[in-house]
Amino acid sequence: MKIYSLNDHCRKQFGKKLYKLALDGGFTCPNRDGSKGTGGCVFCSAGGSGDFAEGGEDLAAQIERAKARVAAKNKAGGYIAYFQSFTNTYAPAEKLASLFSRVIARPDIDVLSIATRPDCLPDETVELLSRLNRVKPVWVELGLQTVKPESVRFIRRAYETPLYADAVSRLKENGIETVTHVILGLPCETKEDMLETVRYAAACGTDGLKLQLLHVLTDSDLYPLWRRGEIPTLSLEEYLGLLSFLIPEIPAHIVLQRLTGDGPKRTLAAPLWTADKKRVLNAINALPAVQGAAASAAAKVTKDEG
Repeated sequence: MKIYSLNDHCRKQFGKKLYKLALDGGFTCPNRDGSKGTGGCVFCSAGGSGDFAEGGEDLAAQIERAKARVAAKNKAGGYIAYFQSFTNTYAPAEKLASLFSRVIARPDIDVLSIATRPDCLPDETVELLSRLNRVKPVWVELGLQTVKPESVRFIRRAYETPLYADAVSRLKENGIETVTHVILGLPCETKEDMLETVRYAAACGTDGLKLQLLHVLTDSDLYPLWRRGEIPTLSLEEYLGLLSFLIPEIPAHIVLQRLTGDGPKRTLAAPLWTADKKRVLNAINALPAVQGAAASAAAKVTKDEG
C-alpha cells in the first residue's frame, strides 16, 4: 500500500512541493471567550495549538519570517498560508474577507489553509470561503479529534459531533477541500475507537487527515492530570503499532497530511520521544504500511508546518 501524502497531493495539483507558513490571525476561540467555555480543549496550549505559528499583528511580516525559516529547503517557491492559532473563522465575515483576501492575493501564496471549528462556519462564512476558493484553493481544517462521546466530554470539545458532518457537507457543496484532525491515544480509547473516528471522518467526506498522537504540554489543562498519573501517553512502539493498524483502513484517495506531531520542546512534558523527530520519522518510514518518500512528507512536522 502506498499512502497518499501531502507531498503527493501538492505535486499532483501544483506540480511542486508546497511548504506551510504557520500564521497567527489574532483570533480567539468560542471555547475560551465564554461563548462555549473558558478553558479551551483540555489538550490545547496557551497558544491555541499554534505554538509554531509566527506571532505579531503584521501578517506580511509573519509570512516573510515563515518563508525565511524554510528558504534553504524551498527551491521551487511554493507556499501554503496556514492560519493555525485558535479558531480562524471566529469573526464576522467582513473581517475574515479583509484578512484572507490580502493573503490569497499574494503571488507567492498557492493555497489558503484555515484551521477552525465546525461550529464557527455560518453560511455567510462558507460563502466567503467559496468566493476565495475561486481565486486560489482554500482548505479548511476541522478539529474533530474523536467521535467517542466519553472522549468528547473529556477533551471539552464543546460541540456535538453532527456539527462536524454538517460542516464537511456544506464545505464540499461549495468545492472547498476539507482536512480533519484526529487525536490518537486519548485515555480509555481502544484502537477500535480510534478507527471508528477515522472511518467517520472518511464517511463524512473529508479530503485529508491529520493524525496527531496525544501529547502533554505544560501550559495545557491536561498537564496537571498527567502529573497526577491520571493520563497515560503512548510509547513509540505503541504508536507505530497503532499506525500500522489504522493506515490500511484509510481510503486511498484521502490525503494523509500528517502521521505524527509534537509540541515545542520548551513546553513538551510527554511523551518525550516525540522530540527526537529524526528517530520518529525513520521509524514511521520503516513501517510496512508506509512507503518511503511519500511517508516522510506526510509524517514530517516542522516549525513551518505546526
